[in-house]
Amino acid sequence: MSSFESKVQEALANPKNQGEIPDADAVGTVGSPECGDMLRMWLKFTEKDGKRVIDRASFQAFGCQTAIAVASMATELLKGKTAEEAQQLSARELAGDLGALPPMKIHCGQLVEGALRNALDSSAPVTAPAATAPTLAADLNRQATGKIRIVPID
Repeated sequence: MSSFESKVQEALANPKNQGEIPDADAVGTVGSPECGDMLRMWLKFTEKDGKRVIDRASFQAFGCQTAIAVASMATELLKGKTAEEAQQLSARELAGDLGALPPMKIHCGQLVEGALRNALDSSAPVTAPAATAPTLAADLNRQATGKIRIVPID
């Protein structure tokens, strides 16, 4: 087993910060039930030394083991960071001790980065959007609200 695989297995054996934060200040969701990979991240802020910093971060994920491992690492890494500092973190940095992700797993880091950016988006509401269910599992089970339209291309 490679060093990367053993680090992923270690992170999965004891994932950090799984589950929702009911009184979160920000919530971000990325992915879709159609493709199978979804990740939701919750952020709770506090005041520290005159700055608003992330006190707690948590996640729920449906997807591959690497996405869960990256999300676990990222939620630990985010503690104590301002929104501006967190916004600057790349998918590679969010992977923490996992190191560089293999080419076929880069999307896992991007999924976590996307959920974080969605939560930090200044236009995002401070509670879960009305269009999404309160939990990721409920979101996966809700019926699609849009209609698919197929348009032939000549």
